[in-house]
Amino acid sequence: MLDLDSKEVIRALSPFGGGLGSTGQVCGALPGGLAVLGLLMGKDEHSKKDHKLMWKLSYKLVKGFDEITKKYGGNSCRDIARIDWKDIKAVKDYYKNPESRRKECLYVIGETAKFLGELIEEYGLKEMRR
Repeated sequence: MLDLDSKEVIRALSPFGGGLGSTGQVCGALPGGLAVLGLLMGKDEHSKKDHKLMWKLSYKLVKGFDEITKKYGGNSCRDIARIDWKDIKAVKDYYKNPESRRKECLYVIGETAKFLGELIEEYGLKEMRR
């Protein structure tokens, strides 16, 4: 399937953390999941078309993500992590304290990845790559 260990992919997705560039906006798990769908089904030239299922699965992923994050009151990092990424002391506590909200972030990331994997399997995309 996808070579998600590729250094280029890791580099490209790195700034999604902290709610996109540590701004507290939408949780990076969602655009990360959409990027995976784009890698699987997106066009690679402007003159080509995206795979017909890409938009349907993207919609399903966004709606599924909204359900996963519903209990936090929203889908932003600000809602889930509840941290000011510019506060160095708070960031250190977030990573070092096992009782921090990091466990909530890991839950959201894991559930989003699981949901994305289920979509990929359900629609037979495991071997797809353009």
